Amino acid sequence: MHSKLIAAAAFTATLGTGAASAADLAMRPYTKAPAFVDSIYNWGGFYIGGHIGGATTNEEWINTANTTPFGDLSPGQGFRQRGTGVFGGGQMGYNWQASNYVFGLEGTISGLDNKGTVLNNVFGVGLDDRFSWRTDWMATITGRAGYAVANNLFYVKGGYAGVNNRLSVTMLPPVTGSGSQTQWHNGWTIGAGWEYGITQNWIVGLEYDYAAFERKSYQLAGASPGTYTFDTKPRDIQSAVVRLSYKFNAPVVARY
Repeated sequence: MHSKLIAAAAFTATLGTGAASAADLAMRPYTKAPAFVDSIYNWGGFYIGGHIGGATTNEEWINTANTTPFGDLSPGQGFRQRGTGVFGGGQMGYNWQASNYVFGLEGTISGLDNKGTVLNNVFGVGLDDRFSWRTDWMATITGRAGYAVANNLFYVKGGYAGVNNRLSVTMLPPVTGSGSQTQWHNGWTIGAGWEYGITQNWIVGLEYDYAAFERKSYQLAGASPGTYTFDTKPRDIQSAVVRLSYKFNAPVVARY
């Protein structure tokens, strides 16, 4: 009889403990697991900045008419020369981002230090044409398309390019004469680059561009009688630059 009473008491105590534990569990407040936030780089927005590097110009001028007393070249004769120098300026643009794809529009203005001199001595020393040329500033308006991987953006670009170009000639004594002309050449450009987001606002990058331009007629006779005319163009300008840009309105994008 005593053993039955002890067993019943133990069973009752066990039920009481289980009920108390269940009550404790029911009363505990529910706590949501902390969200895992993955901050991704946002390339969208307006940006402005500067670039610096080097460029080379491939200049060409071919004579089309010569009725001056000082000109040495006949129609069809001419020169081509490449000049290299410092290239730098500013850029501004706007990017749109869709997932990892980034699209944008950008404008640039750059100063160049590309120039050269050619001495035409076909008639010997003292009867020479000295040609001088330079390309001194360039502007572009391009579209950009890229693919973003975290803080890295790999992109290509293409669109309009224009350059300011000058060609001049001076005839050395005893027969003297000179003339010059400056013109704006329209053309196109393509390029590729890489950018890295240091912060959500500051961006650094590297870029290479190739540009080609139209041919124009230059009249170099100046005040002298007759004509000394050349078909002239910068055949291409190639540049490589380091870029630094500041991007506005770039909040962190959270992904859960």
